Amino acid sequence: MNRQFVIETRGAGLYEFTAEVARWVAGAGTVAEEALLTLFVRHTSSSLAIQENADPEVRTDLAAFFHRLVPPTTDPSMSYLRHTYEGPDDMPAHIKAALLPVSLTIPVIGGRMALGTWQGIYLFEHRDRPHRREVAAVLR
Repeated sequence: MNRQFVIETRGAGLYEFTAEVARWVAGAGTVAEEALLTLFVRHTSSSLAIQENADPEVRTDLAAFFHRLVPPTTDPSMSYLRHTYEGPDDMPAHIKAALLPVSLTIPVIGGRMALGTWQGIYLFEHRDRPHRREVAAVLR
């Protein structure tokens, strides 16, 4: 069983889509009683993460950390980068996506994702402008 999730972003940051995935898994019936869910983001400048979904400061701090770790190409420390024609956030977005997962595997037990109490599924948008991101999902 497969599906594609579409996440409309408003710029850089983490976008939770746990509820949408949970509804799809719950509607899968016996296919999802005991299965593995694989999620894969179909873009080279965003990634996926399982992170805390209780305190929004976690998302803010993660985004700030990765911005500090890999700043835009306008930062003097990034002057060695050559791929700059798509904007100062593009190559840093590719670097972040190379550092972070672009796919996740989540066990499904008893028809529900086996996420921990405070865990949520996020698309991590690394570009500053809004984008329409696609996440392919397979349940087997």
